[in-house]
Amino acid sequence: MNRRNMIIGAVATLGLGGWYLSSTRNTTMVAFPDARLPGAANAQSTNGDVDTSGIKDMVLGNPDATVEIIEYASFTCPHCATFHQGPFKQLKSEFIDTGKVRFIHREVFFDRFGLWASLVARCGGEEKYFGIINMIYSSQSEWTRAGEPAAIVDELRKIGRLAGLENDAIEACLQDGDQAQAMVAWYQKNAEADGITSTPSFVIDGKKHANMSYADMQKIINDALAG
Repeated sequence: MNRRNMIIGAVATLGLGGWYLSSTRNTTMVAFPDARLPGAANAQSTNGDVDTSGIKDMVLGNPDATVEIIEYASFTCPHCATFHQGPFKQLKSEFIDTGKVRFIHREVFFDRFGLWASLVARCGGEEKYFGIINMIYSSQSEWTRAGEPAAIVDELRKIGRLAGLENDAIEACLQDGDQAQAMVAWYQKNAEADGITSTPSFVIDGKKHANMSYADMQKIINDALAG
């Protein structure tokens, strides 16, 4: 999916009517009927007037690390889940935990499911974020296939509770339409700036890369560290 259509698709699928998950090379087209959904689903569009100042990058690792990696990923992208359940663990152990790499995870929104997941992931703040996204990615095949949209959002609520979030806090996050709009606008701005057209994509030491094997990523990082 090209960049313009990816962004338009993300915004268009946030309405309350009948809708479809955006079709990309990493996601499957699925249709769902109308349903009563969280208030964040009311986020309709993004433009330059949307205040994104409250949306922060979620960061792991040494803030003064020599190399920075930005991952652009969708919570409904199977390849992103595969990365986080395998290569990311190696990346964290070898480069992030050792202080060599500063890692940033940026959400991409192809559909409302990914937006809801992001609202839950960010609900616990920076302290809980990476633990929650690990749960979201590891159980992706279950919660994305729970059935009707209402059932899917219930599964995301369960993930939030397992992460130690209170029910009231989860509901407040899911109902926060202003936050949802700001997150989509923030995603759009970042994706445009970095030329993101697919997920997962990586910006390593300022250069964009498509999905790759860990061996290839390891070489790029080591070359950047050596340079």
